[in-house]
Amino acid sequence: MRSAVEAPYPLRDRLRPWHALMLVVFLVGSAGSLHRADTITAGTTLRAVVSGLFGLVLFQFTVGNGWGYAVEYHGTGGEWTDLPFLIPLVVAAVAGVAVTTQIESVGLGAWGAFWAFVVVAAVVALGVRIAAGYRGAGAR
Repeated sequence: MRSAVEAPYPLRDRLRPWHALMLVVFLVGSAGSLHRADTITAGTTLRAVVSGLFGLVLFQFTVGNGWGYAVEYHGTGGEWTDLPFLIPLVVAAVAGVAVTTQIESVGLGAWGAFWAFVVVAAVVALGVRIAAGYRGAGAR
């Protein structure tokens, strides 16, 4: 029988820097909500936890999907300096900054950046696919 120290998957081997970053995002979101509250009560604490969790979800949608996009693009042979790779990221960053400055909400800015990224990435992928199809048809 193995002891807890010899377990095949101890907790310290499963924690990654990504988990620490997610914890920081949660804590910053919660602390920001508590900072805006006049007094700290059970209700404001609950709202702070929900705010931190919502911030974490937005973070994972935006940064997590962006990172997944980068890894998949590079994994299929693309370079991170390719224009089709960079266009959705640049448009998302511009959209995020524009929404954040106009509405003055970082959460809505992140949400806007995420959806701008999704739409532009889909349009670019479709355009690249069509261009590759035409090139392939012309080679026959």
